[in-house]
Amino acid sequence: MAAGELFISGIGISRNVVATIVSRAVERVEGVASVGDKDIASSLVSVFTKNSNPATEPIEAKVVDDKLDITVHLAVFYGYPFTKLAEDVRTSVAEAIRGQVGYEVGNIDVCIDSLVFPKE
Repeated sequence: MAAGELFISGIGISRNVVATIVSRAVERVEGVASVGDKDIASSLVSVFTKNSNPATEPIEAKVVDDKLDITVHLAVFYGYPFTKLAEDVRTSVAEAIRGQVGYEVGNIDVCIDSLVFPKE
């Protein structure tokens, strides 16, 4: 099995395709600043250090019992309740995967990695 593909019921789907579907679904959710951590300071640190690879991918996916398990890392805007925002993200991702891929999603883990404050 290729490292870049997920196999569900005999269909191979690129991890990049899944990440694109998830990313577009998440970016439509009110309160999400970005998928992944777009913090300029941490990006600069990674450029000037030997470890230029991020510790985690912004979107991770694996197949468990013919369902996709997805983890998505987010930067969110201050002022949006985390539990509601996470539930909105889960709903959006599940609908997008069901609609585009045609399979159910198992777990959707939402990791809030950074908080964006409004400019005053």
